[in-house]
Amino acid sequence: MTVAVLAALACATPAAATAAPAYVPGELIVKRAGAPSAKTVELRGGSSVRDAARRLSDRPGIEYARPNYIARASQAPAEFLPNDPGFPNQWNLTTGPAGINMPEAWQIARQLRRPGGRGTVVAVLDTGVAYQRFRRFRRAPDLNRFVRGYDFVSRDRHPNDQNGHGTHVAGTIAQTTGNRIGTAGIAYKARIMPIRVLDASGAGDTLAISRGIRYAARNGADVINLSLEFDSAVRASQIPDIVNALRFARRRGALVVAAAGNQGSPQVAYPARARGVVAVAATTATGCQAEYSNSGPHVDIAAPGGGADAANTDTPYDAEVCDPGRVGQFIFQQTFAGSVARFGTPPGYEGTSMAAPHVSGVAALLIGSGKLGESPRPFQVERRLTRTARDVGAPGYDTRYGWGLLDAAATLR
Repeated sequence: MTVAVLAALACATPAAATAAPAYVPGELIVKRAGAPSAKTVELRGGSSVRDAARRLSDRPGIEYARPNYIARASQAPAEFLPNDPGFPNQWNLTTGPAGINMPEAWQIARQLRRPGGRGTVVAVLDTGVAYQRFRRFRRAPDLNRFVRGYDFVSRDRHPNDQNGHGTHVAGTIAQTTGNRIGTAGIAYKARIMPIRVLDASGAGDTLAISRGIRYAARNGADVINLSLEFDSAVRASQIPDIVNALRFARRRGALVVAAAGNQGSPQVAYPARARGVVAVAATTATGCQAEYSNSGPHVDIAAPGGGADAANTDTPYDAEVCDPGRVGQFIFQQTFAGSVARFGTPPGYEGTSMAAPHVSGVAALLIGSGKLGESPRPFQVERRLTRTARDVGAPGYDTRYGWGLLDAAATLR
């Protein structure tokens, strides 16, 4: 039953009504003392619903007067689907069983009003990044946000990519998203710090890499991505400069993420094997361990790297998803297409090098979201990433997938 009440007890203001309030505008739920049930009361006038409820509750004979609050279905936020033309090929970012659930993660970050990892800096220590127009080099059309980096190979301030690997990695982390160009990136409002430590062939020495890590840490990187590896037989005692640089970066508050290695070894390669580094193994488009991915007790988490499935059948999960006879799928991002001045989304990119930037990108998205506060420590970010990973492989921790497959949406929920 709906009745009118005195005009002085009012309705919601026009501004509240048009802003989709959490209660029905112009209505109260009123329970009179001794009445068997409450009734809906329609308000008229100029004061707010809350004021009307407070005033009516003070009247003799009124047990309570409350706004008619609105409940909503309990469901995940609507997904943000990018319009980038290459996004349909990015199985690795989808909500499917092998993807990292980016559409929901993007939407959560938008609802928090902290979209795309805004305000974070991710250092990409690699072959450089196509970040500027300089001599024969061009900026990748779909990469737009950078801070100053350095070239520790040529020893100058122009860490331009001469290979394509570093540009691909940077694209997974922070390629511009929703602009009808190229492909999507995970933390699309984060800034990339390009640091060249690998030459045009993809090789780099210990000194260049250690200096690059220290540069990134000193210059405010929130996340440092190392999509590079030594032979899995290399020990910490053989690369003390790098191990010390990694400790320095951790102390300075940078989360270091590194590729577990592509040798199919039961031992994670350095620098991923170092203490305090997030070691990332690779999975395929079926969700299986990739055949090339290193494993072992130092793996922390898994993320899409593409390629063929490993021949795993010893767990119920692997027996169900792994199909080593299937043709593997690549990881697609905008990078060089034939020269350093031409860009496209070429095939051929797979590896733990491609898996690591998924974790770096989600880490940047998490840091930028404020979910863990304004300046979370590296261990807090790492713990959130691993505790929200999708448990795959053997139940709990295992040496193929670590704590599981990266799940961006679960990380931000």
